[in-house]
Amino acid sequence: MIIKFYKYHGAGNDFIIVDDRLPNHSFSKNKIKEICDRKTGVGSDGFILLRNHEKYDFEMIYYNSDGKISSMCGNGGRCIVHFAYYLKIIKKYTIFLAVDGPHEAKIIKNTIVILKMNNVDEIIKCKDYTFIDSGSPHHIIEKSKINLIDVRLIGSKIRNSQSYSPNGVNVNFIKKISSEEFIIRTYERGVEDETLSCGSGAVASAIAMHNRGRTSNNKIKIKTLGGDLIICFTFNKTYSDVTLEGPVKQVFKGEIDF
Repeated sequence: MIIKFYKYHGAGNDFIIVDDRLPNHSFSKNKIKEICDRKTGVGSDGFILLRNHEKYDFEMIYYNSDGKISSMCGNGGRCIVHFAYYLKIIKKYTIFLAVDGPHEAKIIKNTIVILKMNNVDEIIKCKDYTFIDSGSPHHIIEKSKINLIDVRLIGSKIRNSQSYSPNGVNVNFIKKISSEEFIIRTYERGVEDETLSCGSGAVASAIAMHNRGRTSNNKIKIKTLGGDLIICFTFNKTYSDVTLEGPVKQVFKGEIDF
């Protein structure tokens, strides 16, 4: 069986996307892991299915590269919106369903996607870190020498620590450049390595910095290894109207032989 796939990336965070409208296909955990492998497969941080939905424009089913279905992926959400636009399912505005509920999104300048994320109303602020669930769980640590951090080693220890057992956590290291800009590096669970960017991590980190008084801005640029992301929000006791904005690109398309 031959299935077409499309390779996308959002600020370096890359995904394999399959048009899985009728009929739906069945992808095993091992098959997804095999496809996402960077040495023996296509290679990606995640695997996404686009499916029909009765109420919304489409549904997003997201898997990490380890083959396990996962929580909300911000950059993956932005990429699938552009893919739906490419397929002519939507125009430049959409409401689609993800694992954490419906999301609005819009496309500007053909290559920039702005995705509305869920509200953030619970923040755990500790002495050395902040924990925020922005659709996915994130542990955020501020570091001055961010370029010297062994993200894979330190991130893995925190991700697998007893306090986050059994599901683990994503780990973000962030450095302030100015009140408007921060640099971030992220270790992602499921990928089990550093990724070039992480949308939900950028959202969680921007909100964490605002919550800790490191910035008073409600529009923050997060600089990642793969590109710049812009996070906006409204703050009134809780964080609402949260948006994630950044570039997306369709890299190539091909076929998977099952």
